[in-house]
Amino acid sequence: MDKEKILSVCNSISKNTLMETLDIMYTDAGADFLIARMPVTPKVHQPDGVLHGGATVALAESVGSAAAHIFLDTDKFYVRGIEIAANHVKGVKEGYVFAKATILHKGRTTQLWEIKITNESGNLISNCKLTTIALPKN
Repeated sequence: MDKEKILSVCNSISKNTLMETLDIMYTDAGADFLIARMPVTPKVHQPDGVLHGGATVALAESVGSAAAHIFLDTDKFYVRGIEIAANHVKGVKEGYVFAKATILHKGRTTQLWEIKITNESGNLISNCKLTTIALPKN
């Protein structure tokens, strides 16, 4: 699948989902990565006005799961997230955050994704790991 097709599919299947609620948009894709962005506005803030860690993790799992669907044969397998971990290292009050998912391990059954969340200046905001499992559809 080419980049434009990947982005079109990812953005179209986000309609009426959490991704649409959080205004997540898929913006770039390559042979081994997928990138999405999310605006940092009051609707994703925690009470003290900075990006909520839960919204950050939702962004990470969204882009990691979408990448798993793109890079695995979903005609034969269901892909499900089975664990996510996040280390939040910097706060963000406004602008955009970007999530880049890259695969660290692509096994027959389990996959390990690294999702780096950065701000508009490229500073690391959170480093996340997502483990997915491919389950046969038969």
